[in-house]
Amino acid sequence: MTILIPAYEPDKRLLELIVQLQEYQLGPIVLVDDGSGPAYRGIFDMAEAFGCTVLTHEANLGKGRALKTGFRYIQESGLSGYVVCADSDGQHLPHDIKRIVEVLQNQTTPGIVLGSRRFSGTIPLRSRFGNSVTRAVFSLTTGTKIYDTQTGLRGFSFPMLDWLCQIPGERFEYEMNMLLTAHREGYTLTEEYIDTVYLEDNKSSHFRPLVDSFRIYLPILMFSTSSLLSALLDFTLLFLFQSLGHNLFLSVAAARLCSSIFNYSMNRKYVFTGGKASRLQESLPKYFALVILVLLFNYGLLYFYNEKLIIPLVAAKLMTEVSIFLFSYWAQRRFVY
Repeated sequence: MTILIPAYEPDKRLLELIVQLQEYQLGPIVLVDDGSGPAYRGIFDMAEAFGCTVLTHEANLGKGRALKTGFRYIQESGLSGYVVCADSDGQHLPHDIKRIVEVLQNQTTPGIVLGSRRFSGTIPLRSRFGNSVTRAVFSLTTGTKIYDTQTGLRGFSFPMLDWLCQIPGERFEYEMNMLLTAHREGYTLTEEYIDTVYLEDNKSSHFRPLVDSFRIYLPILMFSTSSLLSALLDFTLLFLFQSLGHNLFLSVAAARLCSSIFNYSMNRKYVFTGGKASRLQESLPKYFALVILVLLFNYGLLYFYNEKLIIPLVAAKLMTEVSIFLFSYWAQRRFVY
């Protein structure tokens, strides 16, 4: 097996981790220097002296790109077995990395093993809040509960490397995209709880709260934008068809058909596939089967709000769209694309 560690401007904790890992004799260690610069060359030279392989980016390209560089090297160099990714800042203890290896060895189906932090003890508010929000959003939009979606301690089997190199994202969003696309590829997500380590308020972290949080939530934001545009189209067409025919069911059906064609095209090309459009014969039947189901929900809720509760059509339509938004995202992410 191979341990892969992406590193940007590391300190002596990286060297301490390397020494401790070598005591466990888990396998070769591959480091990716993600553009740390000449000031940090001494640390990487010492790592090489300890027997590590060091790959170098001339400029900082992001954690996602660093991981892909490491995965490609492992493929091309003839290494085999499992791959475990760990961070360079001392957050992942050697015995926890070893536990991830043991879980991988006992797997019956291929998947990702996550070293999930329990966030016990004194944890910085930023870290606790950020993980809580991400955990809630991930659970609501995918239907899968993951306690620590942001952990950098992850284990994979060797055949997964091709897929890992194709996942979109160059920086911290790469790790979220990995979780979002795992189910579609048939990979399980397994959590192994590990110790939570924060040293000096985790000051060595290079996570940028605003920029990198935006990148992490971008797939969900893109879906929200696509859904909003589709809803506006659906909203406009509903009133147009209703004014022409005065038949609520036909108006709902016609408006939904037109807006769903638009929504399918947007989601297929931009939202769920990282810019690579999925195959029509695979996703199209699933999408329009979902459209029929959502249409029934849409009409049922709209009829209930408008006809039974006597809520004005505009308000009833808005309430209906909010009601089915999360269900639609979850179903498309999990079953369609």
